[in-house]
Parts: sequence; structure tokens; C-alpha cells
Amino acid sequence: MSFPWSDLPHDDPAWFKPGAVYVPSGQGPTVWAAGDIYTVKATGAQTNGGLGLIEATVPAGSGPPPHAHPNEEETFYLLSGELEFLDGDTTFLAVAGDFIHIPRGVRHRFHNVGNHAARMLFMFTPAGMEQIIADHAEPARPGEPVPGLDDEEWLRRMPIIAELGRGIMLPDPE
Repeated sequence: MSFPWSDLPHDDPAWFKPGAVYVPSGQGPTVWAAGDIYTVKATGAQTNGGLGLIEATVPAGSGPPPHAHPNEEETFYLLSGELEFLDGDTTFLAVAGDFIHIPRGVRHRFHNVGNHAARMLFMFTPAGMEQIIADHAEPARPGEPVPGLDDEEWLRRMPIIAELGRGIMLPDPE
């Protein structure tokens, strides 16, 4: 019996060249954004523009306001806790183990409605937003609580993202 890969050139040096992106647990630039703690695990520079990956801790009552990304899709995998997601004009409760994919141009947000911090991974495709977040958010300071952002602070920060054409803040549904 033969397998399709048995016909591949096994002596090609390209097959043995290292190329993995490896970020150990607890590593990566960590910032405060949207009242949350974001650790950037992979950037477009590391993935040839393919994706940006962020590990997030979302404190109780926290999460960004409704927004849309005209150029990126955003995908979430909830590791622990529960988050209420806005999808267009509909909300649903996501729990640990749930997967959520938001196509570009769709209004969305997540909000921690639980009593404890939620943890999740989220990814931008194509990459780019993760670098904007890392470059424009406040570096996290160990041992200090995450500062919450009121609407005025959000409005102050959003022009940076809007100016780059990467996000549009949209009103919360009534």
C-alpha cells in the first residue's frame, strides 16, 4: 500500500527547516484594552499576515462596546466563564467550549455577564487588528486591576482605529 506523501521528495531540505511560531504560556505583549487583559500570542508579522491571535481575560462586567470590522473576520473560542455576544441585533450566551465566528462587517460585542472573569482566545483574519491593539492599548501593569473604560474614553480611543479603517463603533441595541 502506498500513501500520497510517499511520493514526496524526502531529501528536500525545505521539509526540515524550522518555521513554527512558539509563544510559551504567560508570554507575549500584555495590554489593557476594552477593560480587559489581552496577551498577543501571534501577530501578522509572525504568521505572514494570515492571522492575529489574542488570549483575553474579560473581568465581570467588562467587554468592548458594539463595533464592526469592515476588513477582518473575528473568531472566538471561550476557554472559561460566560460571555454574552451581540450578533447584529441578536444576543446569545456563550460558555466554555463554545466557538463563535463573526464575518467582516457584522456588528458585534462581547460582555461578561458572569460573576467571575472569563477567558478566551480570539483571532483576526487577516491579521492586523492585534497589532493595532498592541500598539495603541495601555501596557498592563502586574498587580493592578484593569481600569474600566467609560463611553467618553471609548470615543477618545476609537478615532485611532477608525482612522486606520479597521473598526467602526456602533450603538448598542435598545
